[in-house]
Amino acid sequence: MTADRDAPVIVRRARPARGRAERPPVRVLLLHGLAGSSKTWERFLPLAADECELWAAELPWRGEGVPGWAERDDVGGWAAEALARVPGGADAVIAHSFGANSLLAHLVETDAPPGAVVLVAPFYRPSPADFDWAALDYYLNDFHRILAEGIRVRSAGRLDPELQAEMALKVRERVGAYGWVRFFDTYLRTPRLPLARVRVPCLVVAGEHDFAAFPSDALALAGALPDARVHVVAGCGHFVMAERAEEFAALTNRFLRDFLHDRALESLT
Repeated sequence: MTADRDAPVIVRRARPARGRAERPPVRVLLLHGLAGSSKTWERFLPLAADECELWAAELPWRGEGVPGWAERDDVGGWAAEALARVPGGADAVIAHSFGANSLLAHLVETDAPPGAVVLVAPFYRPSPADFDWAALDYYLNDFHRILAEGIRVRSAGRLDPELQAEMALKVRERVGAYGWVRFFDTYLRTPRLPLARVRVPCLVVAGEHDFAAFPSDALALAGALPDARVHVVAGCGHFVMAERAEEFAALTNRFLRDFLHDRALESLT
């Protein structure tokens, strides 16, 4: 853990385990998406299983941004750095959006993955042919809509739509051209990820109405991973952990019960 607020990667304990003291906690690392923060997980924290000790990362693409992060080509290296900062190591990782893609880039390279992974609203296309000029136009010219959706969810819809749109444009400026290029370049590379190397159980979660990372992305990714299940949550968008926190927690807790049973998680529901 680091106390340097300007460090590219900061990892802090967000919630201690609430299980019996004689049991070792299950350390779960939380990774946020582009222009997000650890606050992405606020509604999920109290709902996670008692046995879980939750660690939340602030990544270099967080809201205020860390200058120069997008100039680094090794996107997976940021996830690796966050994992290395969890004392004792992470037993599981829950990653959202661009954070999920950073984690995927790490998983195809590492020989020491965590015990289980939850990928929330990941960006994935199975074939290079799936990227056309229309896709480029959509993610370039409508990028601010994705950012506005995050603002809407975080504010619980209390903001005036015009103010929300203005704030999204300001966030887009902070992400910058290099940040957008790194995001889209990471997306473009997904068809060529050697996913057969991902030797860890995965749960892929998507929102039915997600207009950023489409549910079809999640379904295709789960089909390409060696050991994965997928769930599309009805009636919500890109921020499942906030919009449907209880359902998301139930899915995640059940998944951890199934794949981390050796850590005495049979009480998860």
